[in-house]
Formats: sequence, C-alpha cells, structure tokens
Amino acid sequence: MSRDRTSDLTDTKTDVKVVLCGLWVATLFVFAYVDIFGFFRKDVIDGVLTGRVSSTGFTIDQMFLLLTTCYVVVPALMVVVSLVAKARVNRLANIVVSLFYVVTAAVTIVGETWIYYIVGIVIMSMLMLAIARVAWTWPRN
Repeated sequence: MSRDRTSDLTDTKTDVKVVLCGLWVATLFVFAYVDIFGFFRKDVIDGVLTGRVSSTGFTIDQMFLLLTTCYVVVPALMVVVSLVAKARVNRLANIVVSLFYVVTAAVTIVGETWIYYIVGIVIMSMLMLAIARVAWTWPRN
C-alpha cells in the first residue's frame, strides 16, 4: 500500500503583513488589467480621442490625470505600508483604505453594462474586503 506523500508536507503560517501585501498586489493587477482591457472598447477609445472619459463627462486634462495618478498611487503605497508599518498603524490604514476603495469601486459600476468590468470590480472589491477582514482580525499577543 502506497503512502500519501501530501501528508508529509508542512504548511507554514504566513505573516499577516505578507498576506496583506499579497492581497494589495493582486488588487493592483486586477485594477490595472480592467483599465487596460477598457482600451479594447470603442466607446472608451472614442472618448479618449475626444479628450473625455466615456459615460462620465470628465475631461481628460492635467488635473484629471493628476487625480487619477493619486488614486492609483495609494493602493500601490499600501503594498509597502503593509510590509513596513507598525501593527497598529498598518491595521488601521488597511481597514480604512480598503473600505474606501470598495466604496469608490462600487460607484464605478453604476450603470455599467460590460460584464468584464463588473466582474473585475467585484473581484477587486472581494480582495479589498479580504484586506479589511485580515486587518480587522490582526493577531494579538
């Protein structure tokens, strides 16, 4: 009778900081690819060519691009915060920032009809809710 080799595997506990960092990285990948895939849409391309964000009425100008950059930089910085900040600050920052982004992501799907976008935002929101949960249940001494 052959022995199951999987029972010999050791499962190590992953530090909460590494889990949070990994969740932020995954969130950023979904965030980026949903936006990148948008450039395969005629309405998005047409809007960009006319200097507008399709279906929102926003003008693509210096201020819009600055604010968009700031919006994207925060989750990118959360990767670093998750790894280096002290537990109390780390926990609070992860809860507040992830929940803020869940709300702002939810706003973007109002009236959206493209399934890829809705699925991407739902997945991104689930990742951010996981971030909030991991931070909320941060292990105590």
